[in-house]
Amino acid sequence: MIHELGTVGMVCPFPLIEAQKKMATLSSGEELKIDFDCTQATEAIPNWAAENGYPVTNFEQVDNASWTITVQKV
Repeated sequence: MIHELGTVGMVCPFPLIEAQKKMATLSSGEELKIDFDCTQATEAIPNWAAENGYPVTNFEQVDNASWTITVQKV
């Protein structure tokens, strides 16, 4: 199951903080799709996922200043 988290408009580090909170509520195997527009989160979220052993199953730039990333909880 994919859960969605919209953090567009939030300044860093709030997209990462909200992602951490939401991920804590998910079960193993579930995915979290995070939409964001904070440039710093393009590094912070993938780094957090890697540090926690969470695979990134999708990461793409939606437009000039907007991204989406999907992280799986293991």
